[in-house]
Amino acid sequence: MLKKFIRNEEGATAIEYGLIAAGIAVAIAAIVFVLGSKLNTLFTSVSDKLG
Repeated sequence: MLKKFIRNEEGATAIEYGLIAAGIAVAIAAIVFVLGSKLNTLFTSVSDKLG
């Protein structure tokens, strides 16, 4: 039973998928943060020119 428990990798796979999902979420958040400020500047500039 102990050998079966040690060989079981289902939990490790779930943790790996969780880490991958967390890494993707952090990357998306960073991209949104960087592009968000640039887009805000662009929209403000366009709004000022239209107004």
